[in-house]
Amino acid sequence: MGSFTIISTTLHLLLLSSTVYCGPLFHEFIYPNFTHSEFIYNYNTHSGAFLASRNGTFMATITSPNPLGRAFYLCVIHAPSNTIVWSANRNASISDSAKLRLTANGLTVTDDAGNVVWSTAPFHVPDVSLLQLQDSGNLVLLDRSNATLWASFDHPTDTIVIGQKLPIGESLVGAASEDNFTAGDYRLTVTGGDAFLQWNGLTYWKLSMETWAFKDTNFPVSYMGLKSNNGTTITNGLYLFGDNGSTVVIRMDLAESDSFRIAKLGSDGQFVVQRFVSTENKWVQEFTGPGDICRIPIVCGKMGLCSNGICGCPTRFQGSTQMDRRSGVCRPSNSSYSLPSACDDSQLNSSSISYVELDKDIDYFAIDFMEPVKHGANMSVCQDLCSQNCSCLGFFQEKSSGSCYLLENQLGSMTNSSSAVNDRLGYIKALVVSSSANPYGEKDKKGNFPIVGLVLLPSSGFLLLVVGILWYTRKKRLSRNVIVKLGSRNSFLSGELETVSIEGFPVRFDYEELAAATEKFSTQIGSGGFGTVYKGTLLDKSVVAVKKITNLGVQGKTEFCAEISIIGNVHHANLVRLKGFCAHKRQMFLVFEYMNRGSLDRSLFGNGAVLEWQERFQIALGTARGLAYLHSECEHKIIHCDVKPENILLHDNSQVKISDFGLSKLLSPEQSKLFTTLRGTRGYLAPEWLTSSAISDKTDVYSYGMVLLEIVRGRKNWTLQIVRQSTENDSNGGPSSSSSVLEHRPVYFPLFALEMHEQKRYLELADPRLVGQVTGEELEKVVRVALCCVHAEPLLRPTMDKVVRMLKGTLPLSEPRVESLNYLRFYGRRFTDGPDGMPQVNVSSNNTTGDQPNAYSYLSSQQLSDPR
Repeated sequence: MGSFTIISTTLHLLLLSSTVYCGPLFHEFIYPNFTHSEFIYNYNTHSGAFLASRNGTFMATITSPNPLGRAFYLCVIHAPSNTIVWSANRNASISDSAKLRLTANGLTVTDDAGNVVWSTAPFHVPDVSLLQLQDSGNLVLLDRSNATLWASFDHPTDTIVIGQKLPIGESLVGAASEDNFTAGDYRLTVTGGDAFLQWNGLTYWKLSMETWAFKDTNFPVSYMGLKSNNGTTITNGLYLFGDNGSTVVIRMDLAESDSFRIAKLGSDGQFVVQRFVSTENKWVQEFTGPGDICRIPIVCGKMGLCSNGICGCPTRFQGSTQMDRRSGVCRPSNSSYSLPSACDDSQLNSSSISYVELDKDIDYFAIDFMEPVKHGANMSVCQDLCSQNCSCLGFFQEKSSGSCYLLENQLGSMTNSSSAVNDRLGYIKALVVSSSANPYGEKDKKGNFPIVGLVLLPSSGFLLLVVGILWYTRKKRLSRNVIVKLGSRNSFLSGELETVSIEGFPVRFDYEELAAATEKFSTQIGSGGFGTVYKGTLLDKSVVAVKKITNLGVQGKTEFCAEISIIGNVHHANLVRLKGFCAHKRQMFLVFEYMNRGSLDRSLFGNGAVLEWQERFQIALGTARGLAYLHSECEHKIIHCDVKPENILLHDNSQVKISDFGLSKLLSPEQSKLFTTLRGTRGYLAPEWLTSSAISDKTDVYSYGMVLLEIVRGRKNWTLQIVRQSTENDSNGGPSSSSSVLEHRPVYFPLFALEMHEQKRYLELADPRLVGQVTGEELEKVVRVALCCVHAEPLLRPTMDKVVRMLKGTLPLSEPRVESLNYLRFYGRRFTDGPDGMPQVNVSSNNTTGDQPNAYSYLSSQQLSDPR
């Protein structure tokens, strides 16, 4: 028996030390001094395989993905399904006469000339003892002590299998095509908080945005992996794990099954999870991201338009009748214009640059994941930014926020906007080949300029002249505006404002016309800190709201002019429009569009019909959009300073508009430090009002967060809640009997929201009248956004632009910082302990130390509010 063993071992070593020509299939191990060459490539019969795992599930082979192809790769395949799960030399294919060598220095693949095209990492000491293909599919090099020197799992290509980790910073890279393993342009990357799909560095999908994906904890991500239960508490699914390898950060549960699974980034840009059903010998696809094929960056080629999975070209562009996916190109319809390449030398001459406007319902796949290059920019500013950047091939400008997004380096496919209200407008850079023809082959109706988004005049000198004229005209107009807005006291006292005509401003009404429209101001519909509002009907039958300004001191007169100058030039779907004004003797009036459903507080806190959840969400989103416009879109930043339900107006068809922003302040960072006049309403006032901190747009963000919590609950943030209190009766000395009484107990909802957020019990925060209308995920989104908005430190609060994108789901949700929300616990205690449920704070002391952090935030309404 012993002699037979020695002879067998000797024959085995002799076999391994020789060159193998289509030799035997080894199982689990191969030792150094092994060469594999002149292999027969028949992928389906594994003729090129030289090593199998112990259980036979995986094989190491040199093969071609195309039976008729001549490009070969060192691969690991899943044998039952003939599926390649890893490849070595993906960017340097070899011929069928190349060689694979295993030596003490590692594994090497050489071409016909003997040049190394791929190898494992060099080792300081030649210590490779064997090559092993494990039952998991991991191909490893081991040293003499069986320690791993190199593993294929550490160098993933486009696929991971069960048990394989894709650590943070690593990526799956899709192949160029199904027959070409060369690395393509699509990449799946794991970050500290999510997993992203990218095309040429542009994100177009993330795991957390999927409805199947659930976030369990806020731990930083360590790696992605596929798991099966295998008797553990973790179910089948795709997971992002934390540092300890057992804490789940994000999970996507899959069907319970012991089938083999892979997660793969395909050459088409889709990330799929699929399992192999051996009894039927087929793959079952369990998940695809993105599910909408039109979200894939190049699905319809350069500038192609994807609509419901069908490819075409945008208006003013043309291509083949049916755009070839990925390889197609849409070009401007008129041959006088061509699409430039990034940093094309012909762009050096600015007069040769034009811009073709896209239709309003067209969007770009990457914008929802991009940071704008500039906020508060108009279309001209965006155009200049693109024209001055040779890598810029187009831009989108968002009206509500003034955000400017540049499309750089490469253009992908366009898609129809999924939003019912898309306020982004896109422009594609084009080079003027010939200025003699109209871009669309026809004359413009006005006969002056072609119908293009922006067309630069051919003469740079004439352009400078036009710019100079516009600058001078604007300067003159602004100087007039400043005179009106900051005019002397005497102009008011002498009644000169009655004769002022403000160029570009709303119409000036006669006093008699407004008196007749309001039936001598008889129908009062509201009041505020600066006046009373009446309902009226003008001669053209349009219904208006007329605000009669009262309580005007010298400061008030200045603010009246400020209101005209501000809101007269502010136009946004979520801001109440000023239709005109009137100055009659010492009386001033503002005429607004009429919102027939009144203010939000009436619908939210009143006894009428309950606001449905979807309408509440649209109100929250519309309000956020309006504030984002005030903060970013206007020429000067406008800070509302009194965001509350009473200043959010509703109209038919779920229209929502912000009012009273004209009596706000236009602040520069320098001016905000000098702005100390208190403005606002109890419960919505940001802490920085009572400190030396600068007043900024983040004060509005705080107020908005408080309003958002009230929208969730359907009640004021501080309320008396009816609870049942147990009592005991023992009047005769006998056994006590229990009973209960109803009592009012003060509740501070922001603190309750923080506590429920910490416990992930979001459904308990919803208005009880909304049972069955809202999910925990929807509530989590809104509550997390609200808590981020009410951070004590202004710098930790998001901008309103980010709030809009988080609510829309186009930006990952931020995580509330509990350390910046602990002041809610202090206020909650003071609220419940104070007389009549009102907290008592000594304003003059401004005590913010000890166990009363941020006590300055909590003042009574009489101390903080303007007269209401």
